[in-house]
Amino acid sequence: MHDSVDIPLYPAEAENLIFGLPMAMAAAFQLKGEAIGNERARIRMPYQQQFTNSRGDMHGGAIATLLDVGLSAAARSHDPKRYGVITVDLTIHYIAPAAADVICTAVCEKRGRSLCFVRGEITNEAGEMLGMASGTFKLVDRTGA
Repeated sequence: MHDSVDIPLYPAEAENLIFGLPMAMAAAFQLKGEAIGNERARIRMPYQQQFTNSRGDMHGGAIATLLDVGLSAAARSHDPKRYGVITVDLTIHYIAPAAADVICTAVCEKRGRSLCFVRGEITNEAGEMLGMASGTFKLVDRTGA
């Protein structure tokens, strides 16, 4: 998301948390929430040999997990600890292989009462685009309010 809106940095947290919510997938894939706010989120997934394909690139399924978590985080970026999300749909376009850390940056384009429309991209450390995605996510209030 190459625009001028800053995404507030998020403090380091336990390996099973993503922006304050417990998620076992975060620990399994070593996902790290780096920044959230202003309708945006950024999450990093380090290169891990166990999630590579036969060529040594990050497997598309691992990339899909990162995009799902990254876009869903942008959907709840207005109140990250209050809301969980349910993925309604996710469309991914793979552009180039990932042979190093992958960074997902996402923006919530429209938030209704319960549905959010989000787009995002994945890049390498040099900022080269590796893929993009769009998705619809349903907000789930975790406070019971």
